[in-house]
This record gives sequence, structure tokens and C-alpha cells, in this order.
Amino acid sequence: MLIALSIIGGFIILTLGAEALVRGATTIALRLGITPLVIGLTIVAFGTSAPELAVSVKAALAGNSGISLGNVIGSNIVNIGLILGITALIRPIEVKSEMVKRDIPIMILASMLFWGLLLDGELSLIDGVILLSFMLGYLVFSYFSAKNTNDADGEVIEEGPKNPLLSLLFIAVGISMLVGGGILFVNGAVDLAKVFGVSEVIIGLTIVAIGTSMPELVTSVLAALKGQSDIAIGNIVGSNIFNILGILGVTAVVYPVSGLGFQSLDFIVMLALAVVILPFAWTGLRIGRREGATLLIAYLGYLIYLVNQASTQAVV
Repeated sequence: MLIALSIIGGFIILTLGAEALVRGATTIALRLGITPLVIGLTIVAFGTSAPELAVSVKAALAGNSGISLGNVIGSNIVNIGLILGITALIRPIEVKSEMVKRDIPIMILASMLFWGLLLDGELSLIDGVILLSFMLGYLVFSYFSAKNTNDADGEVIEEGPKNPLLSLLFIAVGISMLVGGGILFVNGAVDLAKVFGVSEVIIGLTIVAIGTSMPELVTSVLAALKGQSDIAIGNIVGSNIFNILGILGVTAVVYPVSGLGFQSLDFIVMLALAVVILPFAWTGLRIGRREGATLLIAYLGYLIYLVNQASTQAVV
């Protein structure tokens, strides 16, 4: 009963938090003259990734590297396969040319860097510093790119609170609710998985990954329904970049992260999904329902594989 309440209550809090974050962030974008795309790639993306950060650091300190690393790998797979897939099915997503030329390639390079650093079986303190350095470089690059971007073609977005301080309050409350709701959802889901004897790695790749990605799902779907495509896709791509460079960087600096228990397939799926959305987005600068269905089917196939693995381990 408590597990069910934790999962349901967490989802409700996530939904309310996502609504507050999107409203506050879009209003700030309008007032500061920053494009919605940059807001989606930074404030919204980092805010929706806050649960991943909290869960990964907590798991690393507890010595649960499987959950910590699986959370990031699984979340990046979920963000593209499940969340982008569902969002595009609900409403086709328009993609800005700078997203195709800049941010998606950066996400692909970040994924390759992550896999390369983990080839020795561990993300060390030095690896963490490298990842955080690239994260800082990406933020600086995004800031100057935003200043040089012509906002004339920016999409019209719905205004939220007119008071700037109230907008900032919406963002703060939204992020807080996303963190709290995400952790509540994850705790309930992990407890449920442990009842069935599922391994730590599988829990990280599935239950925890989906749970901590719920903010991205709710936020992207809400943004898409409001016609805010820049925030919808910027949230997903930005979250994936932040998950690798920011969350794994911080986690590795706090405590070394072991890569034991993970298969090459997990990294291949993560990298393949990051790569495949480049031609999807390039064609007509939109990700339509057909592409969304393809991403969703790919994710469901991977999920079925993981469930079969979990079933095998439970039997053993």
C-alpha cells in the first residue's frame, strides 16, 4: 500500500512541478530575450534532471554503482526512445537548425566520451573532472551562441506569471517538486522491484531510469501540447548532455563509479538512439509521428530484452 502511494503521489507531484517549471521558464525566456530553445537546453533540462543527480549521488555514496550508472545510461535511453517517441506521437516536434548542427552532435560526442572514459571499468575522480570541464564549456558555448542568435524566428510561447520574481519562484518550486516527486516515485518503484528480486543493474536501467525521467516526460509532453517544440526537444537533448557531463561528473568526483555489470549493448543502444535522431531531425527539421513510433518501438524492444534478463536472474 505504501509503495503504491509513493509511486502515485510521486507522479502527481511531478506533474504539478513540470507545469510550474515550464510556465516560469518560458516567461523568463520572453523577458530576457533568450530563445526558448536555450531555456529548454539549460534551465528546463537541468531542472528535470535534478532527480537523476540526487539519485545518482545518493547511490554512489551508498556504494550502489549499478544504480548510479544505470540511472544515467537508462535515463538517456528513456529520454530519446520513450519520451521523445511519445511526445512526437502526441504532436510532431519542430526542430531548429542550430539544434541539428550543434546540440544533437554535442550529445552524440558526450555519449562517445562517456563510453570511452569507462573502458577501463571505472569513472575516476579525474574522469569526473574531465566531464565537468566539458559541461562548463558547453554552458559557456550555449550562452554566447544564444547572444548571437537572431530571435526573430523564435516560436510564440505562452506567458506565465507577469512578475519576474514570481516567475523565478515558479522555477524554484517546480524544480523542488520535480526532485521531491522524482525521488518519491523512484523509492516506491525500487522497493517494488526488490520485492521481485531484480538485480541492481537492471533496476538502474529500468525502474530508476524511468522514474527519474518522469520529469522529462511530463515536461516535454506539456510543452509539446502547448506548441512549445523548442522546450520539448531542448529539454530532452539538454537533459542527456547534463546527465553525462554534469551528473556523472559530479558523481565521479564524489565517489568513483564502477562499470561492472554493464554490457556493451547498453552503451550501444544509448549511442545508437542519440545518433538516429540526427537524420530524423535533419529531414524537414521536424520529428514526426512516424519517427516517434520508430523510437518508441526501439525502446520497447530494449525494455523487453531487459525484462527477460531480469526474469532469468530471478529464476537463478
